[in-house]
Amino acid sequence: MKGIKKGDRIVIIGGGFGGLQLAKTLRNSGVNVVLVDKQNHHQFQPLFYQVASGRLEPSSISFPFRKIFQKSKNIDFRMADIVKIMPDENKLMTSYDRTIWYDHLVIATGCKTNFFGNNEMQANAFSMKTTQEAIEIRNKILFSFEKEIFARPEDKQAWMNIIIVGGGPTGVELSGAFAELKRSVLPKDYHNIDFSKFNIYLIEGSKHTLNNMSESSKISSQKYLEDLGVIVKTEIVLSSYDGEIATLSNGEQIPTKNVIWAAGVTGNIIEGINQEDIVRNRYIVDRFSRLKNFDNIYALGDVAYMETPNYPNGHPQVANVAINQGKNLGRNILRILKNQSDKIKEYEYKDLGMMATISKHKAVVEFPFVKFKGLLAWYVWMFLHLMLILSVRNKLVIFFNWGWSYFTKDTSLRLITQINYKKEEIIDPKKEMQ
Repeated sequence: MKGIKKGDRIVIIGGGFGGLQLAKTLRNSGVNVVLVDKQNHHQFQPLFYQVASGRLEPSSISFPFRKIFQKSKNIDFRMADIVKIMPDENKLMTSYDRTIWYDHLVIATGCKTNFFGNNEMQANAFSMKTTQEAIEIRNKILFSFEKEIFARPEDKQAWMNIIIVGGGPTGVELSGAFAELKRSVLPKDYHNIDFSKFNIYLIEGSKHTLNNMSESSKISSQKYLEDLGVIVKTEIVLSSYDGEIATLSNGEQIPTKNVIWAAGVTGNIIEGINQEDIVRNRYIVDRFSRLKNFDNIYALGDVAYMETPNYPNGHPQVANVAINQGKNLGRNILRILKNQSDKIKEYEYKDLGMMATISKHKAVVEFPFVKFKGLLAWYVWMFLHLMLILSVRNKLVIFFNWGWSYFTKDTSLRLITQINYKKEEIIDPKKEMQ
């Protein structure tokens, strides 16, 4: 880190929580920052499930980078997909065969859905790691009810079964959101559909949902879901899914057109860094976020593997780690620019707790000093997530949408904006009604 000096060009790949926080920390400093991302906006991933279930508009959790940094003259943005790092030349190669040069590089590319090598699952199941994928889930689920109306009797149930794989926070929150739609919203729109046949399955390979939380939260989250009508299957995995039939590890077969995969993540590794610098699809970094064999390349967040006394196997891949690694690296750079190299600090993650919301008045919260659930946990979850939203305008939009849903038990965000599904899935009323 001692090589960083005023006027240097620091390129950050990825505008997720870590990359964005680093760029914000370096605003109006003595270095030139170039933020590179294949999207032109920051995505607030913890609320993707609310886009997928029609509760929030995509724009309310998306923040254009150029808008964020329009008053920061030392920060520029490039919309590009980086496909290769050329460390010997201090260059990056983009997908459209152009290069971006750097003095110092920060990799903050986050993670992607991990299908654990199951190509069939990857081809047929939905993932939810981008705003666009959340929109696609919303489109397909709503499209399923339109299709069910015209479907032959023997095909109807496949459109009415949703399988969510993975009982972590994403799977639990998404299951609860769909259960609330089933109970309070969809029957108002589709008077001729029997929603008692709408089944939401949550498949989890371990013994409990929210397996990384306390025993109380595990039990409470599963009970909340089951009270909502979610069919929770634990100690079972999804063995195969061909787009029509989901086969479980216990031999059960479920006809379904909708499988959402929320069972794991893996780091977004870019070609160009030697394999010896990578472990479990994460770049090996020291306590200052620097790759061990490089003086000018760093990694943050989900894609960084940092061993510390408290976390000898690396940090959890959660937003708070990325945010604080970005802050720590940024502050260390500022100290170096002020000739205070002796004051740079190593990073250690302080676990602030975990939380998950299941439905209205049902949530679980675990802080280091207290654990609670129910109504209070639900309010705390909403408040903390609202405070993390970047702009005041978006805070107000989200608060209004949540308030509207709370009092009316309804949403107005049920647009089917695009259909790109298989030809045989397109509705043909004349054919279906013969």
